[in-house]
Amino acid sequence: MVHTFEALGVHIAVDVNSGAVHVIDKMTRRLLEHIVPPMGEHCPKEIGDKLREYNAGALEEAWQELRGLADEGLLFTEDDYIDREKAASMQQSALVKALCLHVSHDCNLRCKYCFASTGDFGTGRRMTMDVEMARKAIDFVVEKSGHRRNIEVDFFGGEPLMAMETVKETVAYARSIEKEKGKSFRFTITTNGILLNDENIEYINREMSNAVLSLDGRKEVNDDLRPTVNGKGSYDVIVPKFKKLIEGRGTKDYYLRGTFTRFHPDFAEDVKALAEVGKNISVEPVVGKREDPYALQEEDLPALEAEYERLAQYLRNHLEINFFHFNVDLAQGPCVIKRLRGCGAGCEYVAITPEGDIYPCHQFVGNDAYKLGSLDDGSFDMELSGKFAALNIYTREECRTCWARFYCSGGCSASNLLVNDDIRQPHRVGCELERKRLECAIALRAIAAGMAE
Repeated sequence: MVHTFEALGVHIAVDVNSGAVHVIDKMTRRLLEHIVPPMGEHCPKEIGDKLREYNAGALEEAWQELRGLADEGLLFTEDDYIDREKAASMQQSALVKALCLHVSHDCNLRCKYCFASTGDFGTGRRMTMDVEMARKAIDFVVEKSGHRRNIEVDFFGGEPLMAMETVKETVAYARSIEKEKGKSFRFTITTNGILLNDENIEYINREMSNAVLSLDGRKEVNDDLRPTVNGKGSYDVIVPKFKKLIEGRGTKDYYLRGTFTRFHPDFAEDVKALAEVGKNISVEPVVGKREDPYALQEEDLPALEAEYERLAQYLRNHLEINFFHFNVDLAQGPCVIKRLRGCGAGCEYVAITPEGDIYPCHQFVGNDAYKLGSLDDGSFDMELSGKFAALNIYTREECRTCWARFYCSGGCSASNLLVNDDIRQPHRVGCELERKRLECAIALRAIAAGMAE
């Protein structure tokens, strides 16, 4: 399977199964679009007849070059992972190695697109996690992680700074048992920044390996989408604090994380605005039910795809900006299981609420049909976890023939459920945007590597 496309004025062919990327000319791209392997010794006359605008000798030369790539295993390669039973069985032994710890189900912003119902996840109960429950969560992941040494914990909400004492006590407890349990904890915090102060900034920069800072871009966009409880804009409050935090990060990771909706489709401008605050940026499409006024619709796709191309053109000349969704490993570095399944929600990764309920990830919280268990009674639904573990690019029918499957790894189960009421069925808008992002990312990487003039 070979995917050909043009992005940033560059013609590219991606051999899907090997991951090989080839920068080609327009004629070779047209030729590839007519080839049905296996390739014969010479370019067939019927293909030459369809491409009469090109010189027959040039077509034959391109044919021979493509044959050479195929012989080297860089074109028209077979799928080594297509044994679906084998692929599914690889997933079953996964261990829980990461927590999304909901230390707060409360928030001091009222974001208009919020999937968490402005912090309480639709429960009508605003609360924070107590220290005892947080310790139970750490004990849970230590036990469930088995032989794995490295454990990830993301402090999440709501707004986790509203439970800062719980955050600090949790980190202290985890550090106190690391040596005894043979574990190494890596902490992340996701914050809207309202409660940041000098003390919190210093603590986050000392203890957190990553900090995710929520900001939607331009002041007018952010203040429209992310107002405070009293309806005022949040931009002027949080940006100076984010800048101070970023200045103190040193070599530690951080991301300015924004969301764009159908009311603000010119998100390239928001990336530019975020770059004035920090250089590590993630701006992602909102996900919502089709009837949600902020949700992206199929009719929005042409404009959004053009905007990704516009953003890529800008970033081509601004290499100092690290845009998360344009990061792609042309060598397909992640392990096989990661390429087949993706994030590992529900098996390798779970979310835990302030009350100790366990869900596949933060976006499933509050949906009782997907509750995995509880820290209070020690329950954990292995059958439901197994259903998530078995999800991969072969058990999702639409993914099996998608050229982007080894990069996307099947997409987001929670988004699929929200849009299509089925964790296995990808939603079209998200898939189309993912494919466009990947085309831009591959083109950018090929240009940066000197593969294209």
